[in-house]
Amino acid sequence: MICHYPGRLIVIEGIDGTGKSTQAALLEQWLQDSGFETIRSFEPTQGQYGSLLRRSMTEGRFPQSKEIDLFLKDRKEHVEELIIPALREGKVVILDRYYFSMMAYQGARGADPLLIRNQNEIFAPQPDLMIYLQLSVQSALNRIGIRNGSANEFEQKGNLEACSQIFDSLIDEAFVSVVSAEPSMEEVHHEIRSRVSPLLRSLD
Repeated sequence: MICHYPGRLIVIEGIDGTGKSTQAALLEQWLQDSGFETIRSFEPTQGQYGSLLRRSMTEGRFPQSKEIDLFLKDRKEHVEELIIPALREGKVVILDRYYFSMMAYQGARGADPLLIRNQNEIFAPQPDLMIYLQLSVQSALNRIGIRNGSANEFEQKGNLEACSQIFDSLIDEAFVSVVSAEPSMEEVHHEIRSRVSPLLRSLD
């Protein structure tokens, strides 16, 4: 769904280990320091449906049909209660994961990524900018190993490779900006700032 609101929707995406949450926080701080009103959120949310999904990640995954249903319900609630109201108020909304992660991770599980995208874009606004943090699977595995000590189902090599391919298929979209996540955290942050700045000129 392409909608025009006073605010801007920025989504940070990528496979596990790319530093999405860190970069989302750094971006929010920079925007706030620059005088912009921001809302930073993530998916799955901590709402009723998102909490079930988060629990399933550690306690055992639901059948795929149930996961997809919960993701759609969680996102609808997120869109209606937080994302669209904030955009209407002229705020910059920063999301750590959105329906593109659903395309990638459910696609890696066997679902049709295009069908998932179509299901979401019926109600979910397309982002003004999607920062795709691109990282090799081996680099991601190295970072995950340091962070967690062992990989869960989502962080297995085969799963990350499949997810990476789906994310890569979005590169030619007009709203997608690819940023290498291989350099240091500070270098990645400064590169993201350079991609975000043009989007915000009309909000100054």
